[in-house]
Amino acid sequence: MAKELTSRAENYSQWYNDLVLKADLAENSAVRGCMVIKPYGYAIWEKMQQTLDKMFKDTGHENAYFPLFIPKSFFSREASHVEGFAKECAVVSHYRLKNAEDGSGIVVDPEARLEEELIVRPTSETIIWNTYKNWIQSYRDLPILVNQWANVVRWEMRTRLFLRTAEFLWQEGHTAHATSKEAIEETTKMLDVYAEFAENFMGVPIVKGVKSENERFAGAIDTYAIEALMQDGKALQAGTSHFLGQNFAKAFDVKFTNKEGKEQYVWASSWGVSTRLMGALVMAHSDDNGLVLPPKLAPTQVVIVPIYKNQEQFNKIAEKANALKKDLQDAGITVKFDDRDTHKPGWKFAEYELKGVPVRIAIGPRDLENGTLEVARRDTLEKQSYPDQHVVKNIKELLDNMQNNIYKKALELRESNTYYTDSYNEFKSILETKGGFIYAHWDGTSETELKIKDETKATIRCIPFNNNQEDGTCIYSGKPSKQRVLFARAY
Repeated sequence: MAKELTSRAENYSQWYNDLVLKADLAENSAVRGCMVIKPYGYAIWEKMQQTLDKMFKDTGHENAYFPLFIPKSFFSREASHVEGFAKECAVVSHYRLKNAEDGSGIVVDPEARLEEELIVRPTSETIIWNTYKNWIQSYRDLPILVNQWANVVRWEMRTRLFLRTAEFLWQEGHTAHATSKEAIEETTKMLDVYAEFAENFMGVPIVKGVKSENERFAGAIDTYAIEALMQDGKALQAGTSHFLGQNFAKAFDVKFTNKEGKEQYVWASSWGVSTRLMGALVMAHSDDNGLVLPPKLAPTQVVIVPIYKNQEQFNKIAEKANALKKDLQDAGITVKFDDRDTHKPGWKFAEYELKGVPVRIAIGPRDLENGTLEVARRDTLEKQSYPDQHVVKNIKELLDNMQNNIYKKALELRESNTYYTDSYNEFKSILETKGGFIYAHWDGTSETELKIKDETKATIRCIPFNNNQEDGTCIYSGKPSKQRVLFARAY
């Protein structure tokens, strides 16, 4: 199966597409720009969703759901917001079809035009803040800490499975607060949640920072982000958290009476991650043999494959395998015993390698005689013979080791592809020959940022938190600069 994959060295982009398709994660749909997430891909997304959902609830958030459709007039209330999304909106103008009078087929009924067109949700700030107006009157009603799991539509013309599709799945948190301090604390807290998830569960090291004005979310005062580096040297924005100030409260007239009896506008945050994390998971760890999944997010952590020649051998092996499966499940490990007789063991080995199952256990007649198990780990492809006793403890330790190793490998890749430069020529050379993260001085102007982007396709990924303050000169303009920012070409 791995032979069907284009190698990363030959064509990284094609390797990614091949892997997403052949590992049964997703496929293109009949609707241009939209994808079908297949059961195996959705199982990984569910693991992500379940983990994040618990993290949100542990920090005091509740789930709700808001409409898919948003009145067009809502977008015009926050000028920068509508400008940021206007070119990506799908618009519903009619509510009925009918048979054409000439018998040529189905047509839109011109008599069924909506009084006001509806926008298919690209993000939910407007509909949610219109709703919050009904929920908030007093300081006693605050804070509101709400998250929604939903789909959104942003009409992309150049699409790529998981990374950029016209419709995608995500979560979006929308919170309301009595003070700016509380809203900013919420914004940074949720960025920390995303960072913990990316590093401790996805095994992806990230850089936390604030976005430049050009890269800021439409309608936000500040946007914070976590940025990850993929194996091809491109950055991927893995999550964002926005301090919205009072912009949406003013747009929708959401006020509250404070403890002193004075009326004030509410302060807000919003934050989200999407199925683009699936793309990050594939690109950060996988190899030319297929997926490499961190054990914490693998739908199946251990697969048991029997090797036998006759029914008698199979019966003995199956008894052993089912007992082992139960012991592992009792220890909280997800296990599959693949007893299909339609495929040979070698085919199964290749399939589970392609799908990134962390641990594969093979049991044959000789293993029964010797009281051992052959264990293969997906991250290094190493095999080891384990004695029967303490096998559950050994497998748990192996999974922990793999989780740590996957993160360590990704961290080493990032560190070996991180550069510092004070020369624009060297900056361009690094981008063309190596890629990766580049720390360089910038004069702080949008004009310079846009010129660098236009000439090199590199963007300021973020201004990292806790940046060292150091005097320097902008690599492009030569003007004074007090700190380096993080540049990269990005997905």
